[in-house]
Amino acid sequence: MAETLTLKTDDETPRQRLDRWLAEHSGIEALSRSRIKNLILDGQLSCDGQPETDPSSMVRGSAVYQLILPEAAAALPEAEDIALDILYEDAAIIVINKPAGMVVHPAPGALSGTLVNALLAHCGDSLTGIGGVARPGIVHRLDKDTSGVMVAAKTDIAHSRLSAMFAAHDLDRRYHALVWGMPGARHGTIDAPLGRHRSDRKRQAVMERGRHAITHYKTLRDLPPFGCLLECRLETGRTHQIRVHMAHLGHGVMGDPLYGRPKRAGQMPDNRSRTALARLRAFPRQALHAKTLSFAHPVSGAEMDFSADIPADMTGLIALIDTAITERGLPQ
Repeated sequence: MAETLTLKTDDETPRQRLDRWLAEHSGIEALSRSRIKNLILDGQLSCDGQPETDPSSMVRGSAVYQLILPEAAAALPEAEDIALDILYEDAAIIVINKPAGMVVHPAPGALSGTLVNALLAHCGDSLTGIGGVARPGIVHRLDKDTSGVMVAAKTDIAHSRLSAMFAAHDLDRRYHALVWGMPGARHGTIDAPLGRHRSDRKRQAVMERGRHAITHYKTLRDLPPFGCLLECRLETGRTHQIRVHMAHLGHGVMGDPLYGRPKRAGQMPDNRSRTALARLRAFPRQALHAKTLSFAHPVSGAEMDFSADIPADMTGLIALIDTAITERGLPQ
């Protein structure tokens, strides 16, 4: 059911743009300014009983404004009862530990079983509407086969502010990755622009005129001669960024079907570890996990820090490497 808010001004009401005044008014702070602007343009605001359709007009003194908030339209994806590993939830946001294999958003070929389907069922009526639709606000994505920490918005204003944080890179995202070989420098920065591959539209590639992309990495553990465990911190958040940057460095992520195969034979173990190497190459997904996510709460401003343990399949991969190193008498 639509809700009508009545807002009164007086002679002391500050002179400012109508959409800004409404966005700052108690009672509708859950809506972003862009959403309020669209409501005004859609004819949902009146002043002293007359339609007011110009969001840039000045607030009038001693007037009565009425803003109609239409009921949020039903989301197009269907809600599905899918178990979620929830790290935190309040009225504005939900933070989850996404498992590998789960698609984030419905798309052709994956219309069900996605994170959005699961969030629609879990959050239900607590979704107040984003852009007028009762849906969770996805502000960043993890690839289907990347696991780890994600945040989604439950309100329009939370979605708007989180989106701004991600656009401004005003948060901290750190991933753990198992990569082939060991970089010559134990820590470093990869500053290489990324764009869509010229011949394979499913891939990204380093290219001179691509989008600005920076990844900082440091070695957490050597696993010679197979590879190492890295922490990768994103300064930007481009599609496949860590996967492409590490492959560009010559140390692709283990299990990555697009970019992960090692480039130099010198990185590979000798024949004594052929069986272990075959099992490593058969790992069914990129060994990449979104380990931590830190940001300011979009409503309260409180510092929020979340972490998710490396999943069992990746710890099993590390155990396999440890066993191969020990059993084959390979140098540590």
